[in-house]
Amino acid sequence: MDRIELTQMEFYGYHGSLPEERRLGQRFIIDVKLYLDLSLSGSSDDLKDTVNYAAVYETVRAIVEGEPLRLIEAVAEKIAAALLADYPVNAVRVAVHKPDAPVPGKFGDICVQIKRTRPV
Repeated sequence: MDRIELTQMEFYGYHGSLPEERRLGQRFIIDVKLYLDLSLSGSSDDLKDTVNYAAVYETVRAIVEGEPLRLIEAVAEKIAAALLADYPVNAVRVAVHKPDAPVPGKFGDICVQIKRTRPV
């Protein structure tokens, strides 16, 4: 299946289980893969036959910068649900990275990744 990817979108949000995360906020990095048939847009060369990735970016931004949630799993679910509801895609994969998570110790990243498909 064809796909459109938006990677390393960086936003500042207030998601987290700890009170200081919800008060101070932190960086979140989002990767999105949209699965859909791109053959029509490839032939027509017309934006109306595909997904406008600028609009997808704004959808993701509004969620990450919006209402605080406790878990990044919930952030991922909210993004996936919005993308499936608002765009003509068959499936989405969403990764939410929390590189500055308040975890003692050295680590490169903390991330959750989900894949959701359009209900049949």
